[in-house]
Amino acid sequence: MAPRGGQAAASSGSEDEEEEAEAGFSRSYFLAKEKEPSSAKKRARAAAAGKLSDLNLVDEQVLRASLAEIPPKHEKEVEALTRSYKEQYRNWLFELRCGFGLLMYGFGSKKLLLEDFASTTLTDFTVIVVNGYLPSINLKQVIATIAEMFWEQTKFKRKRQSATRSQPSQTFASQSMDDIISFLNNQTSEDGVDGVCLLIHNIDGPALRDAESQQCLAQVSCCPQIHIVASVDHVNAPLLWDKKMVHTQFKWSWYHVPTFAPYKVECVFYPLILASGGHAQTTKTALVVLQSLTPNAQSVFRVLAEYQLANEKDEGMPVSSLYTKCRERFLVSSQVTLNSHLTEFKDHDLIKIKKHSDGQDCLHIPLVPDALGKLLQELS
Repeated sequence: MAPRGGQAAASSGSEDEEEEAEAGFSRSYFLAKEKEPSSAKKRARAAAAGKLSDLNLVDEQVLRASLAEIPPKHEKEVEALTRSYKEQYRNWLFELRCGFGLLMYGFGSKKLLLEDFASTTLTDFTVIVVNGYLPSINLKQVIATIAEMFWEQTKFKRKRQSATRSQPSQTFASQSMDDIISFLNNQTSEDGVDGVCLLIHNIDGPALRDAESQQCLAQVSCCPQIHIVASVDHVNAPLLWDKKMVHTQFKWSWYHVPTFAPYKVECVFYPLILASGGHAQTTKTALVVLQSLTPNAQSVFRVLAEYQLANEKDEGMPVSSLYTKCRERFLVSSQVTLNSHLTEFKDHDLIKIKKHSDGQDCLHIPLVPDALGKLLQELS
């Protein structure tokens, strides 16, 4: 039998060996880590290995043309889904007449669905379409147009009922927004005016996303003769409104209507990730905006574009010269009319206004001559 002292010496020796082994393992681990590149170096090497700028991006127009050639899928299911929505048109109309606003949400473009609803069911209303997906919108001009329409209807009714002289036209564009909304609040069905339905594609669009625009639309929705049908696509769209706006002003009736339709029109103003920018996309964007304007506005833009192409070295076309040419072609009747067109052009970034060397304002279209010439051809 071995003495206890020998056992203690043996056990202490084994413990020392274990500690040395652990220490050796730790040293080896940290030495290996020192030899490895740091995480920052790894990220730098990975970034250097593949940059987005190194990718050979295709032209956006070519990419969109290729996307358009992709055959649609699940056509029967989508058609059945659309038919189910059309069966609800009468219910939507009933809720609209009861004073509720209709708010459509869900994946897919709802533009064609809402326009079909307006053309087939809202026949008793005067429908005004607002494309909220545009980069900029003159909301005051839209509301002033509604007010002018009510004014003309009321004036026509009074003229028909009595032999009194017709009242002069009222210019709402020069009035404040509060005055215009006050006028709209006084319009009732007893005045013999038709109801107006404001059809807003993407009420959560970039040009309408600020608090002031949403508050203005909420006040308009409270007017007795105005009804609102709108669509939203942004995931955070409900954050645009507070409890009062939702329940007492807009009075939204929410409908989940996923159409799975591509956002062809809505996304034309946003560049594709795997496409290169360029003048082709700018021209296409300008064409979409111009096609949404009145023929007179398009003609005024054409006069400016033709001058710029003929005088490429000039700083721009003076506003006075544009007014003279437009008067000669009977496109505008006053400077106020021309200014309204120019404001619309400026809101949509179609023109730039800069000072001439002699101090007068000059108008310039921010497109190269080739792109501008192509735009005029497509506009024709």
